Amino acid sequence: MKTITIVGLGYVGLPVACLCAEKGNKVYGLDVDKNKIELINKSQSPIDDKYLISKLKNLKNGISATADPAECIPNSDAIIICVPTPVDRNNSPDLTALMESVSAVSKFIRQGTLLIVESTIYPGTIEEIAVPILKKQKFDAYKNDIFVAHCPERIDPGNKKWTVENLPRVVGGVTKEAAKKAAEFYRSIIDAEVVELSSVKAAEATKIMENTFRDVNIAFVNEMAQSFDRAGIDVLEVIKGASTKPFAFMPHYPGAGVGGHCISIDPYYLIEKAKQLGFHHKFLLLAREINNNMPHYTIELLENEMRKLKKTIKGAKVGVLGLAYKANVDDTRESPAFEIINILKTKGADIFVFDPHVGKGSNAKDLNELLNKSDYIILATDHIEFKNMDLSLLKKNKILAVIDGRNCLDKEKIKTMGILYHGIGRG
Repeated sequence: MKTITIVGLGYVGLPVACLCAEKGNKVYGLDVDKNKIELINKSQSPIDDKYLISKLKNLKNGISATADPAECIPNSDAIIICVPTPVDRNNSPDLTALMESVSAVSKFIRQGTLLIVESTIYPGTIEEIAVPILKKQKFDAYKNDIFVAHCPERIDPGNKKWTVENLPRVVGGVTKEAAKKAAEFYRSIIDAEVVELSSVKAAEATKIMENTFRDVNIAFVNEMAQSFDRAGIDVLEVIKGASTKPFAFMPHYPGAGVGGHCISIDPYYLIEKAKQLGFHHKFLLLAREINNNMPHYTIELLENEMRKLKKTIKGAKVGVLGLAYKANVDDTRESPAFEIINILKTKGADIFVFDPHVGKGSNAKDLNELLNKSDYIILATDHIEFKNMDLSLLKKNKILAVIDGRNCLDKEKIKTMGILYHGIGRG
């Protein structure tokens, strides 16, 4: 049994902590959120996720959560940092939480400890930021005083098939010994392949490439959706057709915007680092521009439908379904729903919001109240509660138009009820 401390008990850190504890390790969780600490110490999940709720409830040896690094760091054989790495208002990487975490750890860590960063970072972060912080405390990572490695997190909230237990992982270390120790650690807790890369920079770049790949492809299909819409072509039908090709095509789907802590953030980390190195990512910037514009495009679709009714958006009663960035989770990080709401406010609409998975932000108590108060609907999140709703309620509540921002509703059924419908690339 090893003693492991997970720094940051959010969407990444908490599943890792549960997995480490489940494998028989003594696990500490270090976090600054006192409410989160209190809940976890009661074996309750601060995140509305069935997987985590079940794991915490059934752990034989629970997670000891604390806000004091002196309580856990000196006793740990391995420390895993899973703190957020967002961007600021200018879309520049904000590594404040990471730097503060490494600094706090460095003051209590003992020689020979394995220190792994799972937080998403740009290539060079470990060697340019983390290693110098350790150096201030007289630890030389290049001499293996501390075994420093990076293993980019791979968590997909709400995904029942691919979990922290069975997703393959990639590791890279400041030294070969650090990479080997990190790989051995992950092999002891997961049932999947662990690939050792030749450098820590390569590992840092891996996560950035994975999510930038998705961002670029989503931008491509978002642009195709807008083009096909003008041509009177249903983009979902085209994707279905293209997906019959058994090679070289991978389906991606359009939507009202890209959210989450990964796809909407990670490209900026690579863009900024490349800029420092004298390279300009035109393609990546264009993808970000296209995807960032999708909430505006979604509102344009609503205004177009309202013109058919000779109505304007100012003073219109608009219901927004969903605040989470993806289906069936409570994660609102970078959710395009907030931008949709802000645009509606700017245009003077009267807005009603409901999300069955998100505790804060709704001003309607349930779906029925939202439909009753609204004349127009924008579906921003494809929660199962919305996908499976009784569509006759739309007619019953005299909804005039539906903008399906996730293309998950029955277009033909809605139209046959005399309600205007428009999806993303589905007129």
